[in-house]
Amino acid sequence: MPPISTRWSDTTPEMLDMFLELHRNMTATQKLSRVFELKDLLLQLSLADVRRCYPQASETEVFLRMAARRLPRDLMLRVYGWHPDLDTKP
Repeated sequence: MPPISTRWSDTTPEMLDMFLELHRNMTATQKLSRVFELKDLLLQLSLADVRRCYPQASETEVFLRMAARRLPRDLMLRVYGWHPDLDTKP
């Protein structure tokens, strides 16, 4: 049985079937909970990256750099009056 797509090319058909079956059997609440868990993980990874790239950053700078990753430049400037592209300290 060939993979469904190249996305699953590193997964055996048996494991893919098991994965899909587990997801089919999840309740809507469980699926939504998984989405929030993954969102939290992504936020933690992004925060760790900001702290790695800017180890001397204050908590304010870390907050602003995190916001700048999620907000468009013009909104970031309008709301916070700062953007990392400006090369200034917040």
